[in-house]
Amino acid sequence: MKKVILLLFIASFSVVFSQNQKLTAIKIDSIRFDGDAFLGYDSFGFYYTIHNNVFSKIGTRNTLEYKNISLGRITKIDLHNPLKIVLFYENFNTVIILDNQLNETQKINFSENTIPIVATAIGIAAQNQLWVYNSMNQQLGLYDYLNKDYKTISVPFTESIKNYASDFNIFYWMDGKNNWYTCDIFGKIANKEKVSDFDSIEIINENQIIYSKNGILILQDLEKNQKTEIKIAEKSFKKFYYKDQILSIFAAEGITNYKIILP
Repeated sequence: MKKVILLLFIASFSVVFSQNQKLTAIKIDSIRFDGDAFLGYDSFGFYYTIHNNVFSKIGTRNTLEYKNISLGRITKIDLHNPLKIVLFYENFNTVIILDNQLNETQKINFSENTIPIVATAIGIAAQNQLWVYNSMNQQLGLYDYLNKDYKTISVPFTESIKNYASDFNIFYWMDGKNNWYTCDIFGKIANKEKVSDFDSIEIINENQIIYSKNGILILQDLEKNQKTEIKIAEKSFKKFYYKDQILSIFAAEGITNYKIILP
């Protein structure tokens, strides 16, 4: 009996400890910034912003801009491939693909597709394809933008998409009930788990997320069944961005970059 009690005590201690660990981020630098949205960095050191619906690529020596007034507000930007940047204009059911100089290389109007598509989520996928969530049938599909071919790959979603992200091989999303799902390019859907309520969230991979709630940043790791608070100097911020061990905090004063190694 004593052994059972001891084991229960150790287990409960482990759970409490895993939920109260803290990870300290190391400040690298700060950037003055007064735009509407900070979108993050690419592997070449350029960073991307939106200001007054103008998309900008900013380097140490020059700034490139792209704007398309006729398509309205930019809804989503995918920066996974800096040579093929994807801009989504949801109100006009249209995607623009830009090269690294922000020249328009392709314009895709899904309203002109032979298969009816009303896109509400977009991301770049492997093999010259785009992830497309089609609200017409509430299913996820892949659009080959070179051959103009669309195929549905998933079963219908039972709930609306609250937040989403993607990489070349996996589409990630949280539904309206904060359930976390993934879908691969073959249409296989996996239900990860229910996520805590959040103000903002970044999906790192299929096992890790960083989310904020009431000004506190939390790293959640499914494999380790662990939540870890990330300590930063800012007490309040508009948004955050994480990529390649760099955590960028977008606050009223500008952007602060931290070095952070996820456990």
